[in-house]
Amino acid sequence: MDREFLIDLFADFGPVAIRKMFSGYGISADGINFALALRAGLFFRADEATIPDYEAEGSKPFQYSTPAKTVTVNSYWELPARLFDDSEDLVRWARAALAAAQRAKVKRPKKKAAKKAAPKKAVAEKRPAKKAVRRVGKAKRAHRST
Repeated sequence: MDREFLIDLFADFGPVAIRKMFSGYGISADGINFALALRAGLFFRADEATIPDYEAEGSKPFQYSTPAKTVTVNSYWELPARLFDDSEDLVRWARAALAAAQRAKVKRPKKKAAKKAAPKKAVAEKRPAKKAVRRVGKAKRAHRST
Protein backbone atom coordinates (compact mmCIF):
# COMPACT_ATOMS: atom_id res chain seq x y z
CA MET A 1 0.00 0.00 0.00
CA ASP A 2 1.32 3.38 -0.89
CA ARG A 3 0.73 6.67 0.85
CA GLU A 4 -1.73 8.02 -1.78
CA PHE A 5 -3.89 4.90 -1.52
CA LEU A 6 -4.07 5.33 2.27
CA ILE A 7 -4.98 9.01 1.97
CA ASP A 8 -7.87 8.08 -0.35
CA LEU A 9 -8.91 5.16 1.87
CA PHE A 10 -9.23 7.36 4.97
CA ALA A 11 -10.70 10.42 3.20
CA ASP A 12 -14.19 9.85 4.66
CA PHE A 13 -12.78 9.17 8.12
CA GLY A 14 -11.17 12.58 8.42
CA PRO A 15 -7.65 13.93 8.66
CA VAL A 16 -5.00 11.34 9.45
CA ALA A 17 -1.24 11.54 9.79
CA ILE A 18 0.62 8.89 7.81
CA ARG A 19 4.21 8.34 8.86
CA LYS A 20 6.87 5.87 7.73
CA MET A 21 7.09 3.02 10.21
CA PHE A 22 8.82 -0.37 9.99
CA SER A 23 8.16 -1.71 6.49
CA GLY A 24 5.14 0.51 5.91
CA TYR A 25 3.19 3.29 7.61
CA GLY A 26 1.72 4.19 10.96
CA ILE A 27 -1.64 5.92 10.72
CA SER A 28 -2.79 8.25 13.47
CA ALA A 29 -5.53 10.72 14.30
CA ASP A 30 -5.45 13.27 17.10
CA GLY A 31 -1.84 12.20 17.78
CA ILE A 32 -2.83 8.59 18.52
CA ASN A 33 -1.66 5.73 16.33
CA PHE A 34 -4.60 3.46 15.48
CA ALA A 35 -3.55 1.60 12.33
CA LEU A 36 -0.54 0.03 10.64
CA ALA A 37 -0.20 -0.36 6.88
CA LEU A 38 2.46 -2.99 6.31
CA ARG A 39 3.45 -5.37 3.52
CA ALA A 40 1.28 -7.99 5.22
CA GLY A 41 -1.83 -5.77 5.06
CA LEU A 42 -3.73 -3.09 6.94
CA PHE A 43 -4.08 -3.62 10.68
CA PHE A 44 -6.32 -1.70 13.07
CA ARG A 45 -5.85 -1.28 16.81
CA ALA A 46 -8.10 -3.68 18.75
CA ASP A 47 -8.93 -4.55 22.34
CA GLU A 48 -11.36 -6.70 24.34
CA ALA A 49 -14.27 -4.62 23.06
CA THR A 50 -13.44 -4.91 19.34
CA ILE A 51 -11.58 -8.22 18.91
CA PRO A 52 -14.87 -10.20 18.67
CA ASP A 53 -15.78 -8.14 15.56
CA TYR A 54 -12.50 -9.11 13.90
CA GLU A 55 -12.94 -12.76 14.87
CA ALA A 56 -16.48 -12.77 13.42
CA GLU A 57 -15.02 -11.52 10.11
CA GLY A 58 -12.34 -14.25 10.11
CA SER A 59 -9.49 -11.77 10.65
CA LYS A 60 -6.27 -12.64 12.39
CA PRO A 61 -3.99 -10.62 14.70
CA PHE A 62 -0.79 -9.17 13.30
CA GLN A 63 2.11 -11.65 13.30
CA TYR A 64 5.76 -11.45 12.39
CA SER A 65 8.53 -14.01 12.42
CA THR A 66 11.97 -13.87 13.96
CA PRO A 67 14.62 -16.53 13.42
CA ALA A 68 13.56 -18.12 16.72
CA LYS A 69 9.76 -17.80 16.73
CA THR A 70 6.55 -16.26 15.40
CA VAL A 71 5.32 -13.30 17.43
CA THR A 72 1.60 -12.49 17.60
CA VAL A 73 0.60 -8.90 18.37
CA ASN A 74 -2.97 -9.09 19.69
CA SER A 75 -3.37 -5.32 19.81
CA TYR A 76 -3.50 -5.01 15.99
CA TRP A 77 -5.85 -7.07 13.81
CA GLU A 78 -6.06 -7.36 10.04
CA LEU A 79 -8.79 -5.26 8.48
CA PRO A 80 -11.41 -7.44 6.77
CA ALA A 81 -10.95 -7.27 2.98
CA ARG A 82 -14.60 -6.29 2.35
CA LEU A 83 -14.00 -2.93 4.06
CA PHE A 84 -11.69 -1.71 1.30
CA ASP A 85 -14.81 -1.36 -0.87
CA ASP A 86 -17.19 -0.07 1.83
CA SER A 87 -16.04 3.38 2.92
CA GLU A 88 -18.96 3.89 5.31
CA ASP A 89 -18.22 0.69 7.22
CA LEU A 90 -14.47 1.38 7.04
CA VAL A 91 -15.05 4.70 8.84
CA ARG A 92 -16.99 2.88 11.57
CA TRP A 93 -14.18 0.36 12.05
CA ALA A 94 -11.52 3.11 11.98
CA ARG A 95 -13.38 5.04 14.69
CA ALA A 96 -13.59 1.85 16.77
CA ALA A 97 -9.83 1.33 16.27
CA LEU A 98 -9.12 4.91 17.36
CA ALA A 99 -11.32 4.39 20.43
CA ALA A 100 -9.41 1.18 21.26
CA ALA A 101 -6.11 3.06 20.95
CA GLN A 102 -7.44 5.82 23.24
CA ARG A 103 -8.53 3.22 25.82
CA ALA A 104 -5.09 1.61 25.68
CA LYS A 105 -3.45 4.99 26.24
CA VAL A 106 -5.59 5.56 29.34
CA LYS A 107 -4.72 2.10 30.74
CA ARG A 108 -0.99 2.57 30.23
CA PRO A 109 0.70 3.62 33.47
CA LYS A 110 2.20 7.06 33.44
CA LYS A 111 5.95 7.20 33.19
CA LYS A 112 7.52 7.68 36.56
CA ALA A 113 9.37 10.91 37.00
CA ALA A 114 13.06 10.49 37.47
CA LYS A 115 13.79 9.88 41.10
CA LYS A 116 15.16 12.94 42.75
CA ALA A 117 18.51 12.45 44.34
CA ALA A 118 18.22 12.20 48.09
CA PRO A 119 19.58 15.30 49.75
CA LYS A 120 23.10 14.77 50.94
CA LYS A 121 23.51 14.52 54.63
CA ALA A 122 25.62 17.21 56.20
CA VAL A 123 29.12 15.90 56.62
CA ALA A 124 30.20 16.04 60.24
CA GLU A 125 33.59 17.50 60.92
CA LYS A 126 36.10 14.74 61.11
CA ARG A 127 37.85 14.14 64.35
CA PRO A 128 41.23 12.53 64.34
CA ALA A 129 40.97 8.80 64.74
CA LYS A 130 41.85 7.40 68.17
CA LYS A 131 44.68 5.33 66.73
CA ALA A 132 46.33 8.44 65.34
CA VAL A 133 46.05 10.13 68.73
CA ARG A 134 47.63 7.16 70.44
CA ARG A 135 50.51 7.07 67.99
CA VAL A 136 51.20 10.70 68.59
CA GLY A 137 51.09 10.06 72.31
CA LYS A 138 53.49 7.11 72.00
CA ALA A 139 55.82 9.10 69.83
CA LYS A 140 55.93 11.95 72.38
CA ARG A 141 56.55 9.48 75.23
CA ALA A 142 59.28 7.80 73.29
CA HIS A 143 60.90 11.12 72.56
CA ARG A 144 60.71 12.20 76.23
CA SER A 145 62.31 9.05 77.50
CA THR A 146 65.41 9.60 75.49
